[in-house]
Order: sequence, then C-alpha cells, then structure tokens
Amino acid sequence: QVQLVESGGGLVQAGDSLRLSCAASGRTFSSYVMGWFRQAPGKEREFVAASSRSGTITYYADSAKGRFTTSRDNAKNTVYLQMNSLKPDDTAVYYCAAQENGRRVGVMREYDYWGQGTQVTVSS
Repeated sequence: QVQLVESGGGLVQAGDSLRLSCAASGRTFSSYVMGWFRQAPGKEREFVAASSRSGTITYYADSAKGRFTTSRDNAKNTVYLQMNSLKPDDTAVYYCAAQENGRRVGVMREYDYWGQGTQVTVSS
C-alpha cells in the first residue's frame, strides 16, 4: 500500500508557472512508476506525464510536451510536475498516481494508487 498526497496547486495567471509535488508514504517509492493526470470540469480524467522508476525516462501527453516536466526524488519519496507557460486550458484538478507494473503509463486503470488531487486554476 502507498499513500499519495499532492500539493502546490493554486490560482495563477496565464503564462505563469507552478510546481506540483506528490509525496508518497508506505512501500518502497522507487518501485513505482509515477504518473500525473488531470481532470477539468465536465471532462474525463486525462494523462499528463509519467516517470519511470528511476526517473531517467519520462513520458508526456502532447498537451504537456515542451511546457511541463516531471521529475522525482526517490530519496525524498516525492515526484514533481513543473508546469510552465500555463494556459487557461490547463485548469483542472491534478492527480498523481502510482503503478507497480510499469505498463501503459498513459492509461488510468493501470495505476494502483491515487492521491486526492490538487486544484490548478489558470486565469486569462
């Protein structure tokens, strides 16, 4: 079992940056592939980014490429999502998630554990 707690969300203006954090507790953090998803009002939850167990390999949705960067610090049991050049369309609740199998990192049902989410609101 692993518990995930996101933080760092808030209200920002278009063009600003935010860094989200996701702190994990429980079993060995480095054994999990970590993902970030988001859900905007009235829309389905969608994949944003993911990192391999070591953090050396990262994956991004097209909407995140070039603007968002995910990283992890296994010594601190924390994964990050650095978001730059934010747009109003990035407004959503952002969730981190963990999976043991490392399969299909962009697919929600592959993830075993989820955080409670943190709200990001980008004003125009």
